[in-house]
Amino acid sequence: MSIASQPDRVIIFDTTLRDGEQSPGATLNVQEKLAIAHQLSLLGVDVIEAGFAVASPGDFQAVQSIAEQVGILGGPIICSLARAVRQDIQVAAEALKPAARPRIHTMISTSDIHLQYQLKKSRREVLAIAQEMVAYAKSFVDDVEFSPMDASRTDREFLYQVLEGAIRAGATTINIPDTVGYCTPKEMGNLIQGIQQHVPNIHQVILSIHTQNDLGLATANALAAIENGVRQVECTINGIGERAGNAALEEIVMALQVRQPYFNPYFGRAVDSDAPLTNIKTPEIYKTSSLVSQLTGILIQPNKAIVGANAFAHESGIHQDGIIKHRQTYEIMEAAAIGLPENRIVLGKHSGRNAFRTRLKELGFELNETDLNKAFNRFKEVADKKKEISDWDLEAIVRDETQIQVESGFQLEHVQVICGDCTCPTATITIVTPDGRILTDATVGTGPVDAVYQAINRLVQIPNQLIEFSVQSVTGGIDALGTVTIRLGHQEHTFSGQASDTDIVVAAAYAHINALNRLYRYLQTHQLDSVLVSG
Repeated sequence: MSIASQPDRVIIFDTTLRDGEQSPGATLNVQEKLAIAHQLSLLGVDVIEAGFAVASPGDFQAVQSIAEQVGILGGPIICSLARAVRQDIQVAAEALKPAARPRIHTMISTSDIHLQYQLKKSRREVLAIAQEMVAYAKSFVDDVEFSPMDASRTDREFLYQVLEGAIRAGATTINIPDTVGYCTPKEMGNLIQGIQQHVPNIHQVILSIHTQNDLGLATANALAAIENGVRQVECTINGIGERAGNAALEEIVMALQVRQPYFNPYFGRAVDSDAPLTNIKTPEIYKTSSLVSQLTGILIQPNKAIVGANAFAHESGIHQDGIIKHRQTYEIMEAAAIGLPENRIVLGKHSGRNAFRTRLKELGFELNETDLNKAFNRFKEVADKKKEISDWDLEAIVRDETQIQVESGFQLEHVQVICGDCTCPTATITIVTPDGRILTDATVGTGPVDAVYQAINRLVQIPNQLIEFSVQSVTGGIDALGTVTIRLGHQEHTFSGQASDTDIVVAAAYAHINALNRLYRYLQTHQLDSVLVSG
């Protein structure tokens, strides 16, 4: 790839389904990954890292299904991660076969601390492995990305050697990972400049960056890399990922859009050029963010940049006065730019199906008849409990009623709780088991939620530990919908569940069932994997 063929924009490489899923409790099933992948395609990402195909049969199936259904002609590049190991690369290549544009992303650690304590290999060995495995990946696909893991803590001269060898072996994209979020923006700029100056064949490839957020500098470091010539950014929706997460896609994209006159010269453009710096369809950002939050069970902090509940909210009198007089006094972007309606239209119990359907379309939800009927019936139930249903409520209802369920699991049929200051909190629960049995139990707890969880656990008989319980109000008011998010622990794994209701105890019960069904499916899949391995 010559200098002339370098892109004049930023390629958005989304790793929500790979690095993002490594967030504790963010385990996704194949259907959930497919739903997110389809939405990422609508969002306009250039590359979807669909998973780590060799990790498990479930991961392989997810990568293969996304390659087949989303990686169509004209769609995004579909990528699978692979360690610099022959089996990893073989499995990745097999999973990616259905994709119109497949990419294998192979990586190996290069920092001395990783070589000494993790790989237990010499620099010479790693240099040879990197070249051999890039060439091996190239024998399966034309598009090969190489990452020297922990590049930001790697000896510079050795890093240059590894990169030069990987390019010579056939890599088409070179990704520089700040694996532990160690860099500052100035250091990142120096790192990228050093690579461009000392790797003679670097201009034959696309230069990429992957920044972790351990010091809260992921977005700043990614932007610094862009200023110094990087043309691909690896990021995730809502910034989810390992430990403190990754650079957030929405932050990178909106920074490039809002500050476009600043960034244009770095792309050889006139300051006032209005040609987009990414292919992202920004009105899809809010919908994508909400979908990822709902399916992973990872709530978005209210003060999260771009997509947080407070991102376009103003409480200070001075700020409110300024906004009323001129929006740009305290807002540097419009809510509509990310697909967030500025006017909250309220529906009520007398609203009809057509008004409901129309409003959902305006919010970006295109539902089939089955899902529409489920959501509308739920809307009517909620409307009987509260006078006004806002767009926030509608989104919570749609997420709850159309969320992708596991193929089999437990169904909650009945919840009844008795509690008070002079009464022992007692919960009566009825569930339907995966094999169709109807079971009922009643339990006393330290509080209503504890009683509900004890009763459900006695019925399902799946060992677990409640490790997190959080409640978030969807809207204001005493009759607001509340969203409950929980995380269950089982051995070294965590599983999340989420549900919304005007009754927090009922929402807690459904959230618990959702998490238990994820755990139940994991146990089933794990047992199947064990059979396959032993066979």
